[in-house]
Amino acid sequence: MDYLSHNIAINLKRIRKAKGMSLDVVAEQTGVSKSMLATIEKGDANPSIGVLGKIMSGLRIDLQDLTQAPQKDAYLVDIEKLVPTKDVKGQYHVWTCFPIADNRSVEIYRIDIEPGGVYESGSHGERTKEYIAMLQGTLFIKLEDGIYEVEKEQFFRFESDQPHVYFNTGTETIRFMSFFVVY
Repeated sequence: MDYLSHNIAINLKRIRKAKGMSLDVVAEQTGVSKSMLATIEKGDANPSIGVLGKIMSGLRIDLQDLTQAPQKDAYLVDIEKLVPTKDVKGQYHVWTCFPIADNRSVEIYRIDIEPGGVYESGSHGERTKEYIAMLQGTLFIKLEDGIYEVEKEQFFRFESDQPHVYFNTGTETIRFMSFFVVY
């Protein structure tokens, strides 16, 4: 399930319950079948714009009410259940764990780079730092001022207002967490 479908699933169920409505009543109000609504609430559907429009109209809510990050104090992300945001076979895989939209100051990714893989990244804008936490293998990062080596259980920070390249020269997949902080 991708991040947006997950948000829609949680928010639709929360809104329906807050309004004291059953799936039958929501189906009647929106013109969306009960089975489709249940599938959306389980996170097993990727509703079309048309279906979302019917839900918004019937429940008298905005699109943002469905798509925004659920308002929770605790939020579990399971990488195994996420669809990669970027996925280049034989090169790299990127999962968005917490996008910048959640809080406008921090963004968190899990990145895997295959042996011999290269992931080129542009600038992330002014006043942005990137923090790397290595989980597995050895990562090489090319910045404007040189190439840095970051090994398992090491951490690295740099100004990410510059193009940079991550690469794996080893024989195993490398895995790391990347945190972008806007200051």
